[in-house]
Amino acid sequence: WIPKEKILTTNVWSSELAKLASNAILAQRISSINSLSALCEKTGADIDELSKAIGMDHRIGPHFLKASVGFGGSCFQKDILNLVYLCRYYGLEEVAEYWQQVIRINDYQKNRFAQKIIDHFGGDLAGKTIAILGWAFKANTNDTRESPAIYVAEKLYNAGANLKIFDPKVTIDQIQKDIKSYWKVKVDKSKRISFSTKIILNAVNLVAILTEWEEFKNIDYNNFSVFDGRNILNNNNVTSLGK
Repeated sequence: WIPKEKILTTNVWSSELAKLASNAILAQRISSINSLSALCEKTGADIDELSKAIGMDHRIGPHFLKASVGFGGSCFQKDILNLVYLCRYYGLEEVAEYWQQVIRINDYQKNRFAQKIIDHFGGDLAGKTIAILGWAFKANTNDTRESPAIYVAEKLYNAGANLKIFDPKVTIDQIQKDIKSYWKVKVDKSKRISFSTKIILNAVNLVAILTEWEEFKNIDYNNFSVFDGRNILNNNNVTSLGK
């Protein structure tokens, strides 16, 4: 039932590596554009304009060149780490370091975004309430595995912030499980974290957008400081990555 021309026959190792390599190269593109977003902020370039210009080169194309707070999900990091392991197993340290750097840039982008928020308050988040909009690693899913929101929220919490967390598809129970599983600090029954089944922005000092949900584009943010980790808003009053 599959056309013969669409069937690729390979040796065993080629088959094993094809999936790992595909995800690694896609993740590499994301880390590449995210690293350039930091340079754009220093030079005054606009990351969306840069992404569009790069994507117009037919040798590169436009896919996976959207700057963001970082990639998540179950595949990219796992598959890259599998490549790193294989390279080190076979003594290819330089190759292992090359692919490890894709993960490091992804971690750097998450930390950089959180630090921008911390710096916005002069390093002191005690008594500040931050609305976390989005917990899933991407829109239109309730999958939270390795979601950047988990790590950004943890850093903000550790800096003293109160958090109000909302995602339209991720359940409150799942968010609590992620916090318990991923965070290094124990926060059981913390009074500094609250959850909501709808968007409530009253009594918050800052809004952090961490998943590119369509409904987040239609909120009136005029009375709030907004840090857009997905570059989904076109507003001069919003702090976006790479702009």
